[in-house]
Amino acid sequence: MAGTMYEPLAAALLSAIAMTAIVGLRYLATSGLFAWISQRVRPGIYAGLGPQMRREVAWSLASAAIYGLPAGVVAWGWQAHGWTRIYTDPQALPLWWLPASFLLYLLLHDAWFYWTHRWMHRPGPFRLAHAVHHASRPPTAWAAMSFHPIEALTGAVVIPALVFVVPIHVGVLGLVLLTMTVMGVTNHMGWEMFPRWLVHSRLGHWLITATHHQRHHDEYRCNYGLYFRHWDHWCGTDKGLATD
Repeated sequence: MAGTMYEPLAAALLSAIAMTAIVGLRYLATSGLFAWISQRVRPGIYAGLGPQMRREVAWSLASAAIYGLPAGVVAWGWQAHGWTRIYTDPQALPLWWLPASFLLYLLLHDAWFYWTHRWMHRPGPFRLAHAVHHASRPPTAWAAMSFHPIEALTGAVVIPALVFVVPIHVGVLGLVLLTMTVMGVTNHMGWEMFPRWLVHSRLGHWLITATHHQRHHDEYRCNYGLYFRHWDHWCGTDKGLATD
C-alpha cells in the first residue's frame, strides 16, 4: 500500500530529474554553439572573460534545475493524467490555432517577462536577485540563463502555468521552447546576428534582438522586453538600439 502511495511521487520526481537534464543539456548545446560562432565571427569578443563565463555556466545550470522541476511535473501530469491542455492530434483543434497558439504563448510570456523584469529592477529585488544576471559585463552567449534562483523561479513558472489554461499542440510547445532558448542566447551574445535591414526595418521596430537588449545591459533602465518591443513602446521604456 505504502509503495503504491509513493509511486506517483517517484514518477513525478523522475520526470523532474529528466527535464532538468534536458534543460541543462539544451542550454549547454545552444549556448555552446552560439559561443563558438561568436568567437569565429568576432575573434576576441570574449577575451579575458573566462572567469565570468564559468560563473554564467554555474548559475545557468542551477537555473536549469529550477526550470526542470515544474516542467517535469507538468510533463508527468500530462502523460500520466492528462491534466494539461497539451494535445498531440493536430486536427483536434482548427489548424489556424497552431500558429495562433504559438504567437499567443509568446505574447503572454513576453508580458509576464516585461513586468517581472521591471519589478526586478526595483532596488530591493535588484540587489537580492537580478544583480546576478547583470554581473555579466558584457553579457556573453553563456549568460542567457545566468539567474539568481529567485529570478529563475519567476521565469520557470509561466509556460508550465499556461499549458493548464491555453491549448497547445505538443510540437508547437516545442517550438515555443526553442524560440525562448535561441532568443535568450542570441540576445546576449554581444553582437547582432540578424541583418541590419531587418533590425532597422518596420518589423524590427517591434522585435527584440541583440542590439536592443544590449542597450538594456548598458543602461539598465530601458528595453525590458523578451521577444517584442510593444510593452517598451507603450510604457515609454524603449530607448532603441545599442551601437552594433
